[in-house]
Amino acid sequence: MIFKAMTATSRPALRRVRTGPALRALRHRLDPARVEEIPFRAADGVRLGLTRIDTGESDRPAVLLLHGHTASADMFLLPETRNLVDVLLDEGYEPWLLDWRGSCRLPYNEKGGRYTYDDVALYDIPAAVSHIRARVGADRPLFAVAHCIGSLTLSLSLTAGLVPGLAGVVSQGVFLTPKMAGRTSLRMNLAAELLKNRLDHIPVDFRKVGLWSKYTPLFALASRKATCPDPTCQILHNSAWGMGASLFVHEHLTETTHDRLAELLGPAPLWILPHLRRIELARTVVRWNDTDLRYRALPRNALDAADRIDTPLLLLCGSENGLWLDSQKLCRDVLARRRPHLDVTYTEIPGYGHLDTFLGRGAALDVFGHVVDFLAARV
Repeated sequence: MIFKAMTATSRPALRRVRTGPALRALRHRLDPARVEEIPFRAADGVRLGLTRIDTGESDRPAVLLLHGHTASADMFLLPETRNLVDVLLDEGYEPWLLDWRGSCRLPYNEKGGRYTYDDVALYDIPAAVSHIRARVGADRPLFAVAHCIGSLTLSLSLTAGLVPGLAGVVSQGVFLTPKMAGRTSLRMNLAAELLKNRLDHIPVDFRKVGLWSKYTPLFALASRKATCPDPTCQILHNSAWGMGASLFVHEHLTETTHDRLAELLGPAPLWILPHLRRIELARTVVRWNDTDLRYRALPRNALDAADRIDTPLLLLCGSENGLWLDSQKLCRDVLARRRPHLDVTYTEIPGYGHLDTFLGRGAALDVFGHVVDFLAARV
């Protein structure tokens, strides 16, 4: 069989992937008439979710919001507190929310076609950016605010040159230089080896799996030394899906948000761990698919291609981030040394962890001001 070589400008071959049912409805307190759910697919055919918040004004800068893996656009719309979408609307922006294929509003973490972070960087994020630009026009600035794996995959899209011309990027938690605690990395590696033939995902809602299930030992392990009796909180706050890290500062969540954790964060697929392990060991974002020509547009090593980043960066991180530690500070220092021409700002949020930078009851006061100040300076 003869394969035709790809040129530097050719598009990757498209891959049809089985898609799932309709997205779970978003929860919000906005006027439903303002929330436009857009039928949307990535370039490889996977059904995603794209939501536009209609402001009634045609000249507002647009802001694309990217959630973390197993979360969803819901994390930016919490009706029980003043959320990021509220703040962006009040400050004169038009929010767009992407549910990429790692969203818990979609079925792909539990069933359907498997994927790697290469697929998110190559297909999901560029497709969303292209759609938004087609709707808002070339003259309106387009920003991105990205959390955790949404930020990590965006860094791969940026260094591939697939989303050029963004007016600015706010990255929360991790960007180009992921760094985990030694015990977290060890647990991730052990889980990948010990569970790969037994489980394909780790659930977070104990009510759905029941007491006598193959997942019970994982919940029991997560409950060790836990101060909260809720099993979902234990496996997230006390364990981070079994990796031994903490995802948020417990007291920062309202009671309502705490009770919604199983809705806000879904099951973690174990089959994604090999790519995450490679990324963590490399201490940068690396491509998983080295031999598949469809992914040649992505750099092998995003940090080595960082000179292709053509937008200002704000690197945010909570001082108590138990998952990615000081990855953002490390990123700022590495880029200052290796790519001093880049416009990079680092801001640490005292007392905050990882998820509570968006889900916390005081995030509008303590975190979101840094975001809108960064955007306003670049409109």
